[in-house]
Amino acid sequence: MELIRSSPWMARVLRAVHDEQIPEAWIGAGVLRDLVWGERYGSGFLPAEVRDVDVAFFDPHDLSRTNDDRMTERLQRRLPVMPWEAKNQAAVHTWYPAKFGGTAVEPLTSIRAAVGTWPETATAVAVRLGADDVIEICAPLGLADLLNGVWRRNPRRIDIQHSLARLARHQPATRWPRVSV
Repeated sequence: MELIRSSPWMARVLRAVHDEQIPEAWIGAGVLRDLVWGERYGSGFLPAEVRDVDVAFFDPHDLSRTNDDRMTERLQRRLPVMPWEAKNQAAVHTWYPAKFGGTAVEPLTSIRAAVGTWPETATAVAVRLGADDVIEICAPLGLADLLNGVWRRNPRRIDIQHSLARLARHQPATRWPRVSV
């Protein structure tokens, strides 16, 4: 993941999340896809086009939406220029059906379990700074689709309808011309 380390923008994001010491906090999903695919399959990574910086954390002791807001606000105070969005993965089961429809989902037991349910296989990846500033990677579905530019629905949680809507919204053929769907 040399692309992550070589991006000053991503280094600032990783440092901010690490320094806030949010429980089991990882950065993942679209922001990693945008960095990797922008550099490898598009015209470069453009931080100004990042819609949000997803920070997944795991705090089974506070499942409230207020906890998400509190963590987002902490990050916003530390690095105000970033579009932070912190979500407690231990609480996903409390809001997921209301937001996306469908039946109830089981409570997640870890960050790894959570990341493994994210919408596309290429976005089911998260990173964080570990001891001695080593970049740790959580990729329960592997890194192949992220590194090889493959947009593929993750069937673990997202249905075809939501997947097609995401595909239309993200327009990978326009943003990353060499990505395959």
